[in-house]
Amino acid sequence: MFREKDPQLQRADELSVPPPKGQPFSVPIPGSQTADKSAVYRHWRFTEGPLLEVLDPKINTAHAAFENSATRYPQNNCLGHRPYDPVTKTYGPYQWQSYEVVQTRRKNLGMGLVHLHREAGVREATYGVGLWCQNRPEWQLTDLACMSQGLYTVSIYDTLGPDTTEFIINHASLTCVFTGLNHVTTLLKLKPRLPTLKIIVVLDPLSAGEAPGESSKGDILNSIANDMGVKIHYIQDLEKLGEQHPIPYNPPKPDDLVTINYTSGTTGNPKGVVLTHRNAVAGTACATILLGARPDTIMCSFLPLAHIYQRLGEHSALGAGASIGYFHGNIVELVDDLKALRPTMFAGVPRLYNRFGGVIKANTIQQTGVKGALSRHIVSKKLAAINDKQNPSNTHALYDRIWAKEVQKAFGLDRAKLMVSGSAPIDPSLHQFLRIIFGNNFTQGYGLTETYAMATVQVEGDFSAGNCGGVAPCAEACLLDVPDMEYHSTDKPYPRGELLIRSATLFREYYHNPEETAKAIDSDGWFHTGDVASVDEMGRFKIIDRRKNVLKLAHGEYVSPERIENVYLANCGYLATAYVHGDSHQACLVAIFGIAPDAFALFASKVLGEHIAETDIARLREVAKHKKIEKAVLKELDRVGTKSKFNSWEKVKAVRLMVDPFTIDNQLLTPTLKLKRPQTVKMYRAELDDCYEEALKAEETRKVKAKL
Repeated sequence: MFREKDPQLQRADELSVPPPKGQPFSVPIPGSQTADKSAVYRHWRFTEGPLLEVLDPKINTAHAAFENSATRYPQNNCLGHRPYDPVTKTYGPYQWQSYEVVQTRRKNLGMGLVHLHREAGVREATYGVGLWCQNRPEWQLTDLACMSQGLYTVSIYDTLGPDTTEFIINHASLTCVFTGLNHVTTLLKLKPRLPTLKIIVVLDPLSAGEAPGESSKGDILNSIANDMGVKIHYIQDLEKLGEQHPIPYNPPKPDDLVTINYTSGTTGNPKGVVLTHRNAVAGTACATILLGARPDTIMCSFLPLAHIYQRLGEHSALGAGASIGYFHGNIVELVDDLKALRPTMFAGVPRLYNRFGGVIKANTIQQTGVKGALSRHIVSKKLAAINDKQNPSNTHALYDRIWAKEVQKAFGLDRAKLMVSGSAPIDPSLHQFLRIIFGNNFTQGYGLTETYAMATVQVEGDFSAGNCGGVAPCAEACLLDVPDMEYHSTDKPYPRGELLIRSATLFREYYHNPEETAKAIDSDGWFHTGDVASVDEMGRFKIIDRRKNVLKLAHGEYVSPERIENVYLANCGYLATAYVHGDSHQACLVAIFGIAPDAFALFASKVLGEHIAETDIARLREVAKHKKIEKAVLKELDRVGTKSKFNSWEKVKAVRLMVDPFTIDNQLLTPTLKLKRPQTVKMYRAELDDCYEEALKAEETRKVKAKL
């Protein structure tokens, strides 16, 4: 009922209308092309004048955006979680805090935080506050509390090791860190190397109703911490402190910091990306236009909030008066949370969607009998409809009701109106398959930490795949020639080159790192992303390569391993993770794959002619090493490569299969599930060498047979 009165959402509705049919989503600006760059592309509505920064001039900070929602929608559900019952060892239904409750709590917490820092001798007008925990309501509550007093947060990935945590706390000179109880002992162990740390605020209770005279966890931890010059507090005690000693809001200005968001660091130490409220509001404005968060939206939060992708999504939800339900922390049980929440908006990454696709295929089109035949017929008809160039559609009145709706319910996504894929390219065939399964606006976008996760997004009604859509209203983009990789802005049929971005969301600098800042942003204000892209006649950008992650094989051919990995994972449901490797002195590729136990058990059972249980991990480890299995996998990979039109040198020639070879715990995956390639090579050097030896022997055998 408030929608008509909210200038933000009114403006978003006006700008969300797509261009007329057949017109481009982003357009080249005449006369903007140079000798080594393509024309500058802009959103079709913003070809002239300034880029979009706000939807409502009165709401120009993330603080103001939340206050607006709390005033307009005080009783709307804001933050929700599933409480754990230690007796039954189960998670209950979602419990919610309203916008009114969150507004009060964040105000009190912000005031308490200021008092605590004053007691610790911190007198600066603004400073950073560390956040080290998994996604939970208290993460967002702390972030909002900091905004209310003109402070900013510094995110620490929940699963990174102590070395990275130590680096971030010292690099950002943090006095205070908010964290879960599980990280307190780690912080105390690190304290001798953390000279600025004086305050630890714990998000979990420090007392469990101990008997009189009995020491609580808080008493024990504080007795250790006091000797180190550290005070430990429970978050709700800090809220009480603020309530008892009120001070006014100290609202931030647009150019004040909202966060220093550290990159996940695939190589070396992470860089601190300095982002402002101006960046946050511009990104939120575009997300509200293109992705459509509204007061009745229900969002699931499971991607790390330390990653800007999830943070932008939740800024958009909070700015629209929407509800955010947090998953309980175990990714294996994510679907249980989705079924309990039934979100209307869901953001994920290709690795998760690969898993969804594999499970759906195994239970539908790969089934035998009537179920399999019906599923294949429906999928075939719906794929034909979505690929119809005249009138594409991913819905069907009958098939969706009798078939697709049941699949959607199995994942708790039967109410999802919007699904988003980001962080890495999703395989086009998988994208189309999931679009027809879920029958909603399943879009792909592109952004980086440095652009507040916002740069290009596909719009509703565009059923093309393999691209990231047109330029967002807050940004402009162009392509820079990369002659050493033979990418040029003059290439036909489409310009190609390194993607450069200027935008209202563009970061200010890398914190205390002027050298890297100068490398990233040139004198004309263009941010060099390092991603190689092409742009089609509709103004849609497609990421086709990476300047740093390209391989050059012994015969001089360039290969993009990440593209090959994505294709294999999208088409082989029994593979969960992949690392495709090429040495510069070798002429072929080899790979290490992580298996998906449930689907792999079925695959291996068929190949070996025996029953293998998906729960028997020890047996799966043995089977994964079986040469008959490796040969069967190679045969399947060759089929997929041929279908995907791989060149001969792009096909993997030897593999090793393992259970969970790449994890966050062994430090081969970043918290956003990106593979750390240099570290992977180092850890699996022996296995990769064995693969090459095997591949070379196979090639020699093939040549001998050919001669005979």
